[in-house]
Amino acid sequence: MERRLSAILAADVVGYSTMMEQDEAGTFDRLKASRQELFEPAIEKHHGRIFKLMGDGLLAEFGSVVDAVECSVCLQRAMKERNRSVPGDKQIVVRIGVNLGEIIVDGDDCYGEGVNIASGLQHLAEPGGILVSGKVSKEVEKKLALDFEPMGAQQVKNIAEPVSTFRLTVDRLAVRQPSFFEALQLPAKPSIAVLPFTNMSNDAEQEYFSEGITEDLITDLSKISGLHVVARNNVFAYKGTAVKVQKVAKELGVRFVLQGSVRKAGTRVRVTGQLIDTGKDGMHLWADRFDRDLTDIFAIQDEITHAIVDQLKVKLLPEETKLISQAPTGNVEAYAYYLRGRQFLNRHWRSYYVLAKRMFSKAVDLDPLFARAYAGIADCDSFLFLHYNADVSIDDILATSAKALELESGLAEAHASHGLALSLRGRYEEAMAELERAIALDPTLYEGYYFYARACFAQGKIDEASTLFQRAAEVKPDDYQALLVLTGVLRSLGREQEMVAAAREGVARAERELMLHPANPRPAYLGAVGLAVLGEFDRAKDWAARALAIDPVDGLTKYNVACFYSLAGEHERAIDLLLELIPDATHERKEWVKHDSDLDPIRDHPRFAKVTQLLG
Repeated sequence: MERRLSAILAADVVGYSTMMEQDEAGTFDRLKASRQELFEPAIEKHHGRIFKLMGDGLLAEFGSVVDAVECSVCLQRAMKERNRSVPGDKQIVVRIGVNLGEIIVDGDDCYGEGVNIASGLQHLAEPGGILVSGKVSKEVEKKLALDFEPMGAQQVKNIAEPVSTFRLTVDRLAVRQPSFFEALQLPAKPSIAVLPFTNMSNDAEQEYFSEGITEDLITDLSKISGLHVVARNNVFAYKGTAVKVQKVAKELGVRFVLQGSVRKAGTRVRVTGQLIDTGKDGMHLWADRFDRDLTDIFAIQDEITHAIVDQLKVKLLPEETKLISQAPTGNVEAYAYYLRGRQFLNRHWRSYYVLAKRMFSKAVDLDPLFARAYAGIADCDSFLFLHYNADVSIDDILATSAKALELESGLAEAHASHGLALSLRGRYEEAMAELERAIALDPTLYEGYYFYARACFAQGKIDEASTLFQRAAEVKPDDYQALLVLTGVLRSLGREQEMVAAAREGVARAERELMLHPANPRPAYLGAVGLAVLGEFDRAKDWAARALAIDPVDGLTKYNVACFYSLAGEHERAIDLLLELIPDATHERKEWVKHDSDLDPIRDHPRFAKVTQLLG
């Protein structure tokens, strides 16, 4: 039996089981082609060898850890490029883990902890991402011009001690808050950031419309393989701030910036746009104004997209021309209702879920083929059931989300909605496959990470939940929810320094949300828990009282205030609230009571036995 120190690369395909179920022969052929044309040559080129093939992945050994890391980067970049010309539901997306450690060699096969850690890291990696151990990072960080982002100590399957982990950023632009951006090197191809279009309407409530146009322009430009486009969540961090285009371009690592405005009045709309070359002293390459009927809004977006393509001299592939000309719906009124629904849904409170569902339902009435609107309805019903125990059929939610997938199989939002619905039924394996597919289709989709994190937590998979909540908070810089829920997860993992940092940032975000929407109890009760983590109990009491005053009968409010009371030492009040809400609690909330570390201070209380009894 031979032992030796080796670098191990583990890779698997995201959502493999679902893909095989939907198209077994096609998936097999595409995976085989990817392995033969990409993986095998790349591993051989980097002096590695494949020692184990599985249906959905492989294990490879390298004598050099530098070779292993360079190979992993080469593979992910090549897969991303390969997928540009492949429809979303046909793409092969992989995740990779790399470890350096001692292995046992038996013939052509390898075993041991070194292999197990690489496999475990691969399972924790994001779709399209690379996760490496601390040993790997230490060995190569000064040898390779790559970004290694610390992800803390993670519990890896079948390994007793937590493993120090680092996320390798394949593209130099990581998703972070603008205040933490570094000066970034420009990509080789034309790079552009679409800043949030300004709402010039007299009605501030029309903000949803200008946001929707911005998001759709980003989406269309992102479909063009010859462009590097900054993700929505990064550019929206600049919303509402006075920006200097040159500074923004440097922070986001782009050369070109698109700015614009929208004025909507009745059946008319005015859209302005200007494309700026920051590499030439802010020279305007293109500017135009469109005064049209509202029904022309999709044509305006198409014209702006093509103007950018022309100015930057980007060659469109035939399939890309078709993709960017596809409107989400042929009915502009349905589109407006959908955008309004998204605005309400993002406020995450019962009355807003009801309003959002009305908007999405109206959109479907106007366009029965509007896939995004069906996904929105499913999300509203899921949250009404999950948080408020509403009389909603899970079968109906599953059917609605399945309808969205039927209409647009490559729609990331639809896969996320279906994954959330499946988790309500307790079909977690299927749910996680759908959520992985959603993230693979859109790595910046907040709902994909947030829903996935909740499903993991409900199953007691605390490590996976922590990684996913962190990622959700990163891809949506204004979201307070993921960070404040994450605090309890990090406490369970003993990562107190990270817990305090998450609480501090989460409270700051919640405070901004309260200023915008003072009648929403959610940022108040989640913020109260965050303030308790920070030891600011007097302020936390005010926030908790405010949440209960806004909605004293809401079970979700009661639950989170109970968490605050538990942390604040008011144990009797915490248990009183739990006993009130548990009889009518959903299955998932009961699972949260079992795993939530916010409630650890009261688990030994004599009255908690009654809580345990009610949990069943």
